[in-house]
Amino acid sequence: MKDRHPIPNINIGKVYDQRYSDSEVHYDKLGNLAGFFGRNMPVHRHDRFVQVHYVKSGTVRVYLDDQQYVESGPMFFLTPPTIPHSFVTEADADGHVLTVRQQLVWQLMEAEPGLIPGPRLPAACVALGRLSGQYQEEARRLEFLFETLREETSLPLPGHASALSSLTRLIMISLLRLCANSLEATPARHEDLQIFHRFNELIERHYLEHWTLSAYASAIGVTEARLNDVCRRIADLPSKRLVLERVMQEAKRLLLFTGGSANEICYQLGFKDPAYFSRFFQRYAQMTPGEYRQRQVGLR
Repeated sequence: MKDRHPIPNINIGKVYDQRYSDSEVHYDKLGNLAGFFGRNMPVHRHDRFVQVHYVKSGTVRVYLDDQQYVESGPMFFLTPPTIPHSFVTEADADGHVLTVRQQLVWQLMEAEPGLIPGPRLPAACVALGRLSGQYQEEARRLEFLFETLREETSLPLPGHASALSSLTRLIMISLLRLCANSLEATPARHEDLQIFHRFNELIERHYLEHWTLSAYASAIGVTEARLNDVCRRIADLPSKRLVLERVMQEAKRLLLFTGGSANEICYQLGFKDPAYFSRFFQRYAQMTPGEYRQRQVGLR
């Protein structure tokens, strides 16, 4: 378990949607982000950003640091910038993802200190369907605000920036009010989490080299069967799928943000045969690399 690397920092604006690289607020549908990053999000953080996942439907496995939650929508989990987190969503899970620069949230906390119980923003996972009384009313308001935010983002009109900022503040107020109802976490097995995080670190370093699963298991010091068992228990996905999803994520990123041809991207990803790469991509994306690029460019 030596040679550990820092927990990676993901800047959504730079990695996923470069139109908003300098924005205070980034919003997208959960399904769109899952389509780009895959169902499994390995442990990471968002330096200087607060992020919330509002899940309308489907089950999510969430790890906020070493605390484990398994919950179905409607629910949300809120992650402060300092908290390493990972999560796995079901294939049909959908909802909203809001990423907010921390200064905006700090301004709210300073203006309204009663919004949170202590001096620091807490990590939280809240099952909205279990709430009652005034919290149920707040949950309904939160759902409305997220839908309004989605509509505002999809069709920017005059005053868009002000509307986006105001809606984000209202959403954060609702979220912070509801954080008092955070679920009790189940501590995850430390050894399993170590193996899982180490596996994802090695994937990040070696996926372009197309390491075999036996090579990953050997580097971690476990058997392939043990590695696969851990991945299924923590992510509900086989170990091989986690590697393939990382390759697909990079393929999509290169198709979206570079002008390289499919053949050039094929070789960048370590494939030797463009025809095989095209079949590989189509198997997992249900479309060719060219179709994916054309479709995504049309949506942005």
